Amino acid sequence: MIARPPGFKVKLFADGADLPRMRELSDYSWIEGFTTNPTLMRQAGISDYHAFAAEVLAAVPDRPVSFEVCSDEWDDLEDQAKEIASWGANVYVKVPVTNTRGELATELIRRLSHEGIRLNVTAIMTLPQVEAVCRALVAGAPSFISVFAGRIADTGRDPVPLMIAALRVLTHVPRAQLIWASPREILNVVQADQIGCHVITVTYDILQRLRLIGRDLEQYSLETVRMLYQDAISAGLTCIRRTVRT
Repeated sequence: MIARPPGFKVKLFADGADLPRMRELSDYSWIEGFTTNPTLMRQAGISDYHAFAAEVLAAVPDRPVSFEVCSDEWDDLEDQAKEIASWGANVYVKVPVTNTRGELATELIRRLSHEGIRLNVTAIMTLPQVEAVCRALVAGAPSFISVFAGRIADTGRDPVPLMIAALRVLTHVPRAQLIWASPREILNVVQADQIGCHVITVTYDILQRLRLIGRDLEQYSLETVRMLYQDAISAGLTCIRRTVRT
């Protein structure tokens, strides 16, 4: 049974592209949004983007759902963003902060946002990127800014100071919310909540482990010892080589 940690204020968005699981999670009202991306869709074997999106939106008609563009050229990106936005009133269009050439997407972001298209600007990893995106979003449509805190942590850097600084920048863009994206562990959910981050995206695996938050460590230690013992017995492991005396 998946349960929301009591007392947490950070919004939990389910991240994935597994339709059965997305339908399952849509039954939980405390899952306040859904996100996906081309990598997750490829892993799930999705090939028909329109059909996938239609099924997701049929299951989730009442909460934000983010779908990502699939182009690298500005004109195509703009056309795709407008097409995706037309799929539903609760749709947010995910636009990467740069194209593959490293060129900032801020002009496109500004244009789309001020045309009323709700955006989820993604793949952000630096404070200057946050600042540039926020300048583009001022007075625009409601939006999300996804900072890939998990990938930042993968490089050996603590993402918390950056996320705190990003929240300060977002105070100048009241219609934008900060997403702690790509979390790696349950601790990240706690960290996001503690600093006042608006949203954290969570995979199905992390959602299943939310019940561990606040677990008594003595009891958890005992459960771990019992698990290790039972696994050793089940595997028929032995540490002593027995010899037959003649």
